[in-house]
Amino acid sequence: MTYPANALRRACSFAFVLGSAALSSPAGAQASAEAGQVKTLDQVVVTGVRASNRTSLDSPVPVDVLTQEDLRSAGAVNGELGAALAVLLPSFNFPRQSNSGGSDHVRSAQLRGLSPDEVLVLVNGKRFHTSALVNTDTKIGNGTTPVDFNAIPISAIKRVEVLRDGAGAQYGSDAIAGVVNIILKDAPSGGEVSANYGAYHTKFTPNDRTITDGQGGYASADFGTRLGDAGFLHAGVETSHHAGTNRAGYDTVPDFIADPTPANLALQGRRNYAAGDPPNESYNGWFNAELPLNEHASLYGFGTYTQRHTTGDNYFRYPDSSANVPSIYPDGYLPQSLGHNRDLQTAGGIRGTAGEWNYDGSLNWGRNGFDYDLRHSLNASLGTASPTDFHIGSYAFNQGTANVDANRQLDIAGRPWTIAVGGEYRREHFSTGAGDPASYEVGPVDAPAGAQAGGGLQPQDRADLSRHVQAAYAEVSSDLTDNVFVDAAGRYEHYSDFGGNWSGKLSARWEFTPGFALRGAASNNLRAPSLSQVGYEATTTGYGADGKLVTGRILSVNNPLARDLGAQSLRPEKARNFSLGLTGQLGDAFDFSVDAYQIAIDHRVTLSETIDNDGLEQYIEQNFGVPGVQSVQFFTNAVNTITRGAEAVGNYHQAVAGGKLLLTLAYSHNNTQIRSVQATPAALLAAGADNVLFGVEARNTLTDAAPRQRGSFTARWDNERWGLLGRVTRQGATTRVFDFGDGFEPTQTYVPRFQLDAEVQFHATPRLSFSLGGDNITNQYPTRSDSDINYGGNFPYDVISPIGSNGAYWYGSVRYTF
Repeated sequence: MTYPANALRRACSFAFVLGSAALSSPAGAQASAEAGQVKTLDQVVVTGVRASNRTSLDSPVPVDVLTQEDLRSAGAVNGELGAALAVLLPSFNFPRQSNSGGSDHVRSAQLRGLSPDEVLVLVNGKRFHTSALVNTDTKIGNGTTPVDFNAIPISAIKRVEVLRDGAGAQYGSDAIAGVVNIILKDAPSGGEVSANYGAYHTKFTPNDRTITDGQGGYASADFGTRLGDAGFLHAGVETSHHAGTNRAGYDTVPDFIADPTPANLALQGRRNYAAGDPPNESYNGWFNAELPLNEHASLYGFGTYTQRHTTGDNYFRYPDSSANVPSIYPDGYLPQSLGHNRDLQTAGGIRGTAGEWNYDGSLNWGRNGFDYDLRHSLNASLGTASPTDFHIGSYAFNQGTANVDANRQLDIAGRPWTIAVGGEYRREHFSTGAGDPASYEVGPVDAPAGAQAGGGLQPQDRADLSRHVQAAYAEVSSDLTDNVFVDAAGRYEHYSDFGGNWSGKLSARWEFTPGFALRGAASNNLRAPSLSQVGYEATTTGYGADGKLVTGRILSVNNPLARDLGAQSLRPEKARNFSLGLTGQLGDAFDFSVDAYQIAIDHRVTLSETIDNDGLEQYIEQNFGVPGVQSVQFFTNAVNTITRGAEAVGNYHQAVAGGKLLLTLAYSHNNTQIRSVQATPAALLAAGADNVLFGVEARNTLTDAAPRQRGSFTARWDNERWGLLGRVTRQGATTRVFDFGDGFEPTQTYVPRFQLDAEVQFHATPRLSFSLGGDNITNQYPTRSDSDINYGGNFPYDVISPIGSNGAYWYGSVRYTF
């Protein structure tokens, strides 16, 4: 396929040189050209404090406000909300991982470099559920069940408010790194229809080839209508279909990954592996509605639904291998995992006024179901009787929440005080189901048992756990003087499995001179271990980092075998957050914010290192009667960390050449250090294992695998006919460490890269617009992995670099509003 890139490259590069428009910023959000505004500093935010008159710039804590137009201009042409947030927010990381088990199907996001499960996600202010799938074969997010940002339809969003500060006292557990509150569209009339198509077109140096792949399209439609005189219903649908990408190198078939037999060596110089984005198709629907009952009360409801099918690649199995049956796969085989993801969130309630009080009572229910299958695989121990397709397990997570909130204003000493109180009851349930018997059974052939690339969940692995959480909170805030605002919040939560906890937060803002203010906050926050971290178990057969085939088990901390090896009951993570910032506004043209923070977390929940010493298999068989287990892992509270960082944003906006120009410079820096690590349990040492629970690979995941620094400069210029956008992003350095055993720990740092994005938009009419654009248009790739890490040349680029390894992406789109 030839790709008409030259003209598009020139047009997009010209757009950038002109300095066309900027992304929305933590100091404020730009509005769309159609709305006739460049930016809205005075937009009231609803996240961070419950006072009703705060805006993003005068909030006592940093809050990013991203509009619908911001998300569209972020190049999120494939409908991925997480990808759009990663473009717009330097403190938000959303890596694309490959050959990474569950992460091929559910991508994990990080805020401020912390774990994916340490950020709380809300929709219309209500808690959104996490994914059911447990990520255990990945780098970023290993051992977590993160929120699936891509399960929220991007076409449904009116704006996104991102609170970059601990907020457990206000919103409950998980809000250690911050809160992402997604506000759905609520217009009572009008709507939008949009569609786009794009593909990667790149010069791939490792194979000396020009590749065009990842072709796909995205389409959405939404509309609003009135319900009664003052109510509304806004609803929509969207769908996307995208082919996969492949950036695997040529296989050198070294002897550490395959026996040097003629059949295996015949595959040298071929592309036997696959590395890249998975093929996917998704279907989404959503609604948001409100119906007044009278002048004092309204019913409301909203919901989202997503169904997504994805295909992930796994390590190649060679013809002459204990994992192969040559009569089935004479040339070897590449197993593929199939993910079938169904996600539903719905909420309803009543809000209104009763005397001097504003109240909101709601019921909120969410569910994620995930079915995991394999194709092009086999169970070698079954020999020629082995099937090649398997169902390897099912996962489900349900979360039901009841909330009652109330607030009012009181006049105390001539000053208005906002008082808010509320209560919450939440029930969570996590369960897993076993795979096909052929996916885990031990056959008559002396060969690895279980389906290759992920043995099925066995009946004894099944989990069925639930818990209840009750909470009550209170919050007060006021302008103590014309220049000083304070907010204080307290919350008590009680978990049926972890007991009670108090959280508190104090924040303040002092405008010491007109236009300039200091702001700061101090809080303590909690994250209870997820039910999956408490009860998940699995048995797998796959390749370790050293290329050797290993049968291992992930054990619940309540499993007697895990207890015998030193596992202990999990404790909640506890965090102490501090922040201090400066904001400023110079006239109507320039504003900025600078915030520094520190987050100390005790008892972080992580998946232990793989425990796989020589005597372990025999020890387990002799003491527990379980044969063939070569490695084990379990969850631990093995580490305490401290994260320090700073974030800065500056905006300049001005009328230029008959249009509106907005320039934004944004920067984020964070540094996580290990404060202390739990010693190897005596029981594990007695079993003959010399592994630590939290080793070099786990340290690397928490400290260096995500970029410490990211920065961007964005420019946008709009008039009635044209919209021009350009964005330069500096993706910071990342470091990868492997532990291959015997002291061999190869390490490589992937240096920073600059990425250039650009877009040209043409408004044919006030309602109809066309866009052409490109992401990473200079075709930047990470540093090439060296020979110790590239797995025999098959993986020339590592998955942890935020610039990805797909190269340049080009797209076109059309949008019609009514």
